Amino acid sequence: MTNPDSETRLCNATLDLLNSGIARPAYNRNDVSLGIVHFGVGAFHRSHQAMILDDLFGQGLALDWGICGVGVMPADKEFGEQFTRQDCLYTLVEKYSDGSKRSRVIGSIVDYKYAPESPSDVLTLLTDPKIRVVSLTITEGGYNFDPITFEFDTGTPGVLHDIDHPSAPVTVFGFVVEALSRRRQLGLPAFTVVSCDNIQGNGHRARETFMAFARLRDHELAEWIGENTNFPNSMVDRITPVTTPQDVIENFEEIGLVDNCPVIAEPFFQWVLEDSFGNGRPPFEHSRVQIVADVEPYELMKLRLLNASHQALAYFGYLCGYRLVHEAAQDPAMVAFLLGYMNIEATPTLRPVRGIDLDRYKAELIERFQNPYVKDTIVRLAAEASDRIPKWLVPVVNEQLREDGSIDFSAAIIASWARYAEGVDEIGAHIDVVDQLRDELVPIAQGQKLDPLAFIRIRKLFGDLVDDARFSEAYLKSLNSLWERGAEATLTEISGQLAH
Repeated sequence: MTNPDSETRLCNATLDLLNSGIARPAYNRNDVSLGIVHFGVGAFHRSHQAMILDDLFGQGLALDWGICGVGVMPADKEFGEQFTRQDCLYTLVEKYSDGSKRSRVIGSIVDYKYAPESPSDVLTLLTDPKIRVVSLTITEGGYNFDPITFEFDTGTPGVLHDIDHPSAPVTVFGFVVEALSRRRQLGLPAFTVVSCDNIQGNGHRARETFMAFARLRDHELAEWIGENTNFPNSMVDRITPVTTPQDVIENFEEIGLVDNCPVIAEPFFQWVLEDSFGNGRPPFEHSRVQIVADVEPYELMKLRLLNASHQALAYFGYLCGYRLVHEAAQDPAMVAFLLGYMNIEATPTLRPVRGIDLDRYKAELIERFQNPYVKDTIVRLAAEASDRIPKWLVPVVNEQLREDGSIDFSAAIIASWARYAEGVDEIGAHIDVVDQLRDELVPIAQGQKLDPLAFIRIRKLFGDLVDDARFSEAYLKSLNSLWERGAEATLTEISGQLAH
C-alpha cells in the first residue's frame, strides 16, 4: 500500500490533480469572504453545516458567508496545524449501505484559528461587522450547565479565568461575550449565535448559558445581549464517526492526494433551523436545510429516538461483545429492544412532526444503524454518557412516569450504563470508561453490588428518579438481570414485552 505521507498534499494548488470523478469546489475560493465564525471544527461540523455552505457557494450563492473555524481545546491544535496546511480543504466521503460511496472536496471553511495561541486575533475577527453568525458544535457538555437544574456552573476554572481576563479568554463563553461587549461599545449589531449541538432547545439553552456568563461580568451587558442577540433553535442529524488512519489511507487511494482531515459520513442528512436571525443569514432555503418556525417537534423526535437509541445500543452492545455499531444493530434482540423503546416509551412523549412519518423514520433509523460501511464504533456512542443520558433519556422517563406509561426499556438502558460503568465486561476484560465524571461514576458503579441503587442516587444526573418506586423496581430488575444472566438474555426478556 502506498504511504500517503510521501505523496502530494491536498491544497488549493493541487486541486487540479484530484483523480477524475472527485467533486471539488464549483467556485473560486478567492471570491469567498468571511461571514461565519464556527467554534468546534470537528467531523460533524464538516459533514453538516460546512457542506451546506459549500453547496450554496456552488450555486453562486452566499459567497459572503465563508466560515472561519476556531478551536479552543488542546486537541484542536494538532488538527488545526494539519488543516491549515491543506488550506482548510478536506474530503467528505458519504458511504452507502450497498457499499458505494461518493467523495467530494469541501472548500467552505476558508480560515482556521487556534484560539489559545491568538485570542486577540479571534476577538478582532468576532468584532468585525462582516461576521454575522457565530455557530457552535461544542458537544452537549460544552454548555457548562447542570443537566437537572439547568443552572450555569460559575465555578469552573475557565469561567473564573475569563471573568478576570476578558481580553484573553480561554472558553467559548469568554470569546463570544467579550466580542459582543466590544460590538456594543462600537455601536455594531450583535451576531446571531447558532447552536448545532444535541440539546433540547439548544438555542434557548445557549441563550441562558451565555447570558449567565455575561451577568457574572456586567448585568447591563447581559441585558444588551438578551435584547440584541438571536439564538435560534436547531436540530441536526448525520451519523459521522471518528476518522481512522485507515480512512486516511483509503481516501488517498480514492482521490489521489493526501488529506489528513477527511470526514466519513452516512448519506442521510437533516438540519431543521428556526428562522430567527438578527443580522442576516445565508439563503438556506436554497439548500437541504428545513427552515421552520418551531424546531421543538423535530428535535424531540431526533433526541429521543435517534440519540437515546444510540445510548441503548452502546452499553448493551458493548456488554454483548460488539465493538462496531452495525454489528450490534444487526442483532435481532437488539433490534427488538430498540424498537420497543422507540415505540412504547419514546414515541408517546413526542409531538406531531410535520412532514414526518414516524413509523418510517424509526425503520430508517434501524437501517442507518445497520449500515456496515460507515463503521461507527460502540465506544464513540458510549463516551460522555453523563452529558447525554440526562438530556436525552431522563426526560422520556419523567414524562412516562407522569403519564403512568412504560419505563422498563428506559430503566434497562440506564441499568446497562451503570453495569458498563463498572469498568469490566462480561468476560472480565477492562472497559475504558470515557466520561468527564469517570472518577466519580466508576467507583460508585463498582460498589453497587452492595448498594444496588447507588448509581441512580447521583441526583445531578437523575434528579429524583431514585425516589420513584416504580422506576427503581424496573431499574433493579434489569441491573440484576445484567449481573446474573448477561446483556443478551436481558435484551431478549425485555423485548418480549412487544408481544403484549
